[in-house]
Amino acid sequence: MNMKKNKSFWAIVLPFLAAMASSCVAPKDVRYLQDMEQKRVVALNRKFEAVISPSDILSISVHNDNMDNELANPFNQGRGGAGTSGNSGSGYLVDVNGDIEMPVLGHLHVAGLTRLQLIDTIRRRLTEESYMGKPRVDVRFSNFKIYILNAEGGSSISINNERCTLLEALALSGAADLYTRRDKIGVLREVDGKMTLRYLDPRSSEVFEDPFFMLQQNDIILTDPFRSIYFKQWLNSGWSVVATIMSVVTSGLAIYALIKNNK
Repeated sequence: MNMKKNKSFWAIVLPFLAAMASSCVAPKDVRYLQDMEQKRVVALNRKFEAVISPSDILSISVHNDNMDNELANPFNQGRGGAGTSGNSGSGYLVDVNGDIEMPVLGHLHVAGLTRLQLIDTIRRRLTEESYMGKPRVDVRFSNFKIYILNAEGGSSISINNERCTLLEALALSGAADLYTRRDKIGVLREVDGKMTLRYLDPRSSEVFEDPFFMLQQNDIILTDPFRSIYFKQWLNSGWSVVATIMSVVTSGLAIYALIKNNK
């Protein structure tokens, strides 16, 4: 009879132990930059700049270095206002053709330009067309966001300095937990009007050399779990399930033993 009891016990416990073993995640599966040794230097693209795309919102301000801002005021009439063509209320919305409409200067094609290139374009227009002698122009992205999608839902992070790496986005969003596959983190990006998906592996320092490591505005990061999220949730509550089963089995064996002893 003891042998039958042992068989019953292991029949219950072994499946759970197997599940626990299969859920274990080795350090090599989750550690970042495993081949990055101390004092090793990896060059980054320090001159990286985000490129303006349709649906971007740009904050553009014009000032005059001669302190005569009356000359600059007409070019700032659309800032923060409603009803101005191309102005969203918080900046200039780049339309589907990659254009904006600025006060006085009118139509500007901005898609494909970097922030600095657009500054040079506006400054050159202001000087060549004799609007002012020493214009000072500032351009900022008002909606630089990175989006994250995983098995448990989605989120977004706003980037203030218009420069964000994949590792920074993962850290800021908290998107990569213990059950997230590090070898298959996708970056979804619109390139030349087409959505392009590229997988990166931040466990290796080679990720620094990938063109998708420096993120663009509106990039979408896609992460996958090692195993089903439902299994993970079940595993988190598995101990209570096993404890309940073991309690029932123990009670049953105790009752059986009492009945047998009373015979």
